[in-house]
Amino acid sequence: QLQLVDSGGGLVQAGGSLTLSCTASEHTFNSYAVAWFRQAPGKEREFVGGLSWTGGTAYRDSVKGRFTISRDNAKITGYLQMNGLKPEDTAVYYCAAGQFVQTLTRAYPYWGQGTTVTVSS
Repeated sequence: QLQLVDSGGGLVQAGGSLTLSCTASEHTFNSYAVAWFRQAPGKEREFVGGLSWTGGTAYRDSVKGRFTISRDNAKITGYLQMNGLKPEDTAVYYCAAGQFVQTLTRAYPYWGQGTTVTVSS
């Protein structure tokens, strides 16, 4: 079964950058859409953005122009490049893999364990 491992989180000052990685256990990952979600304390998990296996992308409005999702099929790894980070971006970030890019968590059968991003003001 496909397994995903999230990494790259940390503490960063407002305005800084981080790149999160989502490393898969097998090459079937390359046939799935990859998405990133986040969950802040006391809030529901929310869609951040997604990248289909054909290259199409979608992002939530609050991260457009700041966050970029990419993938390296040879490394079976997805990435979330985050620039211009704001305190409100603080959350646990999760990668997910599914058939299509969708905003609903139930659309994704495979999930990483999460990596924590903290943005200080």
